Amino acid sequence: MRRLLKAILATTKDQNFMHMIENVEVLVSKVLSLLMVVVILVAIGDLGFFLYKELFTIPYGKFNTTLYKIFGLFLNILIALEILENITGYLRKHVIQVELVIVTSLIAVARKIIILDLEKVPGIDIIGLGIAILALSISYLIIRFSTSK
Repeated sequence: MRRLLKAILATTKDQNFMHMIENVEVLVSKVLSLLMVVVILVAIGDLGFFLYKELFTIPYGKFNTTLYKIFGLFLNILIALEILENITGYLRKHVIQVELVIVTSLIAVARKIIILDLEKVPGIDIIGLGIAILALSISYLIIRFSTSK
């Protein structure tokens, strides 16, 4: 009887501890989502300021040179939105959604490739990015096919 009582008390303590940990996880996730919203708003402001400056201060014909920077800023915002989606998805389901993480990673690698200056980057880095894209794509296909069945 004594053992049973100790086991019940230990289980109750463990459940209380796990409940406290879950509350901390939810609180941290909420703080992270609010901070990510701030980051997204600041990034949009930065993009707007950069666009205004580039459209109205550079001489005609030089816009193409800054186009890659603009694409990079747009993709930064898209990556931040995907991270926010990861956080809010965790808040909804209390599970990290691996498919969203892989998609976010693919966008980040695609951003890196889009803004890459091929003249300044060694070939091994390009090969590494290609391998990363291949691995992420295969991972995405595996996750996609396993969840569709």
